[in-house]
Amino acid sequence: MEHHHKAHPTAADTPTATDPVCGMTVAATSISRHTEYSGKTFHFCSEGCETKFDTDPWFYAAGRAVERGTVAAAQVQYTCPMHPEIIRDEPGSCPICGMALEALLPSDAPSHELADFTRRMWISAAVAVPLIALTMGQLVGIPLRDWIGHGAASITEFVLATPIILWAALPFFRRGRESLVNRSPNMWTLISLGVAAAYLYSLVATFLPGVFPDEYRMGGGVGTYYEAAVVIIALVFVGQVLELRARERTGDAIRALLDLAPKTARRILPNGSEYDAPLENIMTGDRLRLRPGDAVPVDGVVLEGRSSLDESMLTGESLPVEKGPGDAVTGATINKNGSLAIEARKVGADTVLAQIVAMVSSARRSRAPIQGMADRVSAIFVPSVVMIAIIAFVVWLAFGPEPALVFAIASAVSVLIIACPCALGLATPISITTAAGRGAQAGVLVKDAEALERMAAVDTLIVDKTGTLTMGKPVLTDTIALADIAVADLLSLAAALERGSEHPLAEAILEAATLGGGPRRDAVEFEAITGKGVRARIDDQPVALGNAAMMQEMGLDAAPAEAKADKLREEGKTAIFLAVGDLLAGVFAVADPIKSSTAQAIRELHAQGMRVIMATGDNERTAHAVAAKLGIDEVRANVLPEAKKELIDRLRSEGRKIAMAGDGVNDAPALAAADVGIAMGTGADVAVESAGITLLGGDLMGIVRARKLARATLRNIKQNLFFAFAYNALGIPVAAGLLYPLTGMLLSPMIAAAAMSFSSVSVIMNSLRLRRVVL
Repeated sequence: MEHHHKAHPTAADTPTATDPVCGMTVAATSISRHTEYSGKTFHFCSEGCETKFDTDPWFYAAGRAVERGTVAAAQVQYTCPMHPEIIRDEPGSCPICGMALEALLPSDAPSHELADFTRRMWISAAVAVPLIALTMGQLVGIPLRDWIGHGAASITEFVLATPIILWAALPFFRRGRESLVNRSPNMWTLISLGVAAAYLYSLVATFLPGVFPDEYRMGGGVGTYYEAAVVIIALVFVGQVLELRARERTGDAIRALLDLAPKTARRILPNGSEYDAPLENIMTGDRLRLRPGDAVPVDGVVLEGRSSLDESMLTGESLPVEKGPGDAVTGATINKNGSLAIEARKVGADTVLAQIVAMVSSARRSRAPIQGMADRVSAIFVPSVVMIAIIAFVVWLAFGPEPALVFAIASAVSVLIIACPCALGLATPISITTAAGRGAQAGVLVKDAEALERMAAVDTLIVDKTGTLTMGKPVLTDTIALADIAVADLLSLAAALERGSEHPLAEAILEAATLGGGPRRDAVEFEAITGKGVRARIDDQPVALGNAAMMQEMGLDAAPAEAKADKLREEGKTAIFLAVGDLLAGVFAVADPIKSSTAQAIRELHAQGMRVIMATGDNERTAHAVAAKLGIDEVRANVLPEAKKELIDRLRSEGRKIAMAGDGVNDAPALAAADVGIAMGTGADVAVESAGITLLGGDLMGIVRARKLARATLRNIKQNLFFAFAYNALGIPVAAGLLYPLTGMLLSPMIAAAAMSFSSVSVIMNSLRLRRVVL
């Protein structure tokens, strides 16, 4: 019997196509993911690639993705804030100091460690409350231990404390173990040893009370120290949560910088049509359209059109810069009023904005927090304490009275408990928190601890001009009539020309005209001449407002007014001429006024021995005019962002301690690179986020207040570190049994725990004194 078999297509028979997004070979069938574009069918390997294609079909259909090449997602790496040489592919803790590693480049992802530590902190604190009530209740007239009996109380404490020791404190024990494995003792070594000693001692006291001599029996049993272990854990978590919250904010500067670039760019196709494309798909050579109000997406050069660009966010220059064919434009600057066609020259990591991001990130990783002081002390203190505990154990075991082993264990435990540095975890965060609150009352916002430490040693201050020494907003300062026309009428005519303009000079003139009370006039046949000025007809006569070049173009002789204009320019002002008909009628002067408090602030800074240097992107004449008024020591004009950072690096190589004050994006790398970055609160968000100290309202006197606060805080932290160790260090010999031959008494772990707690109270009370510092 003959059989007929139906032929089935094999894999080799299935037609294939190349995914235009990722470059994979995919099946080209009617049931596969596909879409139509310009009469051609494109097939995709996944929904993700299809979605990407839909956002920019021309880019992918033209094969530009293949030309660019597919870039794999960058591996997130982590580093230690104190030891930047430590680089890891996964989060964890530093093998040297035990601090939590943080991402090299911040992301918007939430901090899992902060969330975890916060949860552990609240649970530890909640458990600490009933434990303290059980052990300390009799002090406030609530003898819970007496009511339920010592045995039941000890079991209850064991049940409450054990989950905290075995779960909540697990990160501390891990870091303590790593410190021992890496032979790098730090505060985690003592914390883990102290907590373990208190807990293990309490376990023995709870379940094997008979091994202790009668001297250790109080209230019917041997005292336990579960509450000491849990309170230590809760307090250390408080310090860790405060630190993690502060460190999480250090990435805001980079995020603020990245947000300056637009998410899309308007691409001009070869056929002249335009559409908004994702910024990551813009390549070198692409033609882009800049409409009024658009942020420049990449670095490029103008091909067509004329406009003025606000570059103050990058250069610090308060006035817009005119751009025409052949002129370079920089990403993140703002197109003011005209339409431009540009060609992309630098994209992605090659743009000026990306380089600024890299500089800010690098500068931040190069600095160590003030907590390093505590770890440096711990490097000596920790092994010393452990050695003393071992020596005490051996000496008591060899020479002590019977039961020698019990005395040896008790003395070693007392040494570890009294030396446990719970106050060490509080010494810095409590001072910083209190100082930050006091600073906020005085208009000084402190973002990180090292800023205060370094501010106390600063001897050189570098300031930007626009928005730092000056108001950052041009105002009309002079109106000079050159003909028989009232000042109010001059302002009225100028306002009619400038009404509707977004130029900062126009805003200054309009504001002055409103205050001047002149009649409101309307302009017709308006014409803007890029780079020169504006003209129109007002009250049936031609009126023009602009620079000297415009006056000459109109055939007017501006020479008689140039002397007046030059005098205004020497004062750092911008001169503008007004022509009415064929008559040069007046001169306006617009300037960025110096803040009223600036001169006094600089005098006080000089009195404190600080050298003041002005580094600005503004022109030489304006910069020197401002510096002369204020008595500034040195002037650097026409300074680009890279040059400000280079200036700081050069001064640091000379041994100077540098503070940088600024308010623009151009200041961000310098703010991050300086020993102390000081941002004016009226400036750009990125400047505020790049700095360790922010002055609310932009008052330069805040620098004087910040310096006083820094000195007081550093002194307070050093006192706290002394308290954190002094009580314990004095008690260690007693805990080891040094006084036993003279008095016959041993320091019980209860007294040791009390001394340990007293050091924490001392640290907290001392830190609170910062609330009364006079600034």
